[in-house]
Amino acid sequence: MVFQRLRSFIRTFVSAFGDTPELALRRFQLHSEQLQDAFYQRAANSGKPRGLRWVQCDWLPEQKLVRETSTGLLTLLVAVNISFEAVEGGDMEDVAAVGDIRDASAVFHYKDGRWGTGGRALFNMPPSVAAARLVDSFEPVQLAGQN
Repeated sequence: MVFQRLRSFIRTFVSAFGDTPELALRRFQLHSEQLQDAFYQRAANSGKPRGLRWVQCDWLPEQKLVRETSTGLLTLLVAVNISFEAVEGGDMEDVAAVGDIRDASAVFHYKDGRWGTGGRALFNMPPSVAAARLVDSFEPVQLAGQN
């Protein structure tokens, strides 16, 4: 009971002053396995890319923390390699490149002290490239101790 009250107080205190980017990243690390699973499930069920079925998503170490310019949300771009196979009877069935591994950035947003994902992938753009190319959409986030 005391622990729950203390936890509630801490959440209220932190939300009143805003989470730091460092705290947000720690929270992502704590829940990364569940967040990765949520990304894969949402992305695989999205029907995109059309005519392809998601087979595998390999998580890579590169990450880039940015702020979405339109919403102000902290956003984490995480490097992934994605494999697909053609949907039987679909337009992509005879395309040789279907089996090629695709580089992408998985997109996660931080809101109200929690990370979430809509399953959006930025294809052909690892995080550093996505942040550099999409300057109208993302602005860099400076972490404590970075120059």
